[in-house]
Amino acid sequence: MVGSELARSSLKPAGFTLLELLIVLVIAATLVALVPPAINRVLPGVKLKGASQEMASAIRFLRGWSVSQGEQGVFLLDLEHKHYTITPREKVYEIPQGAELKLVAASDEGDGEQQGGIRFFPDGSSSGGRITLSDGGRSHRIDVDWLTGRVSLVH
Repeated sequence: MVGSELARSSLKPAGFTLLELLIVLVIAATLVALVPPAINRVLPGVKLKGASQEMASAIRFLRGWSVSQGEQGVFLLDLEHKHYTITPREKVYEIPQGAELKLVAASDEGDGEQQGGIRFFPDGSSSGGRITLSDGGRSHRIDVDWLTGRVSLVH
């Protein structure tokens, strides 16, 4: 009796059926079709958030540099070409395509409507300003307090 049960169990085919394999392939194909559009919707927001964090970090660096070096430093934003620079560095920081920029700052910093800036003084204070980066639905704001020079990022 025991031998006949053992013989029957060894005759069962091992592996997956064709139906099981087809179901797995359908699920995998569905996931492959759904993931890229979801990534494309999320990616611009991630780029915008990263750009606003990088900009706030550069402005904070500039404030610290001005205090430690005892010199004035200038953050200069080019609204037309969508990039910015800071005084002690030669690097030009690019802002992602599709981002909208707004700058509210003292009128004596910058060059007309398309450029503006924020100046930091050796005592830590600044000319103050507000920079807004948006892409339609999402918006990130960088506030620079004129009295203390404190830089805050609001999502």
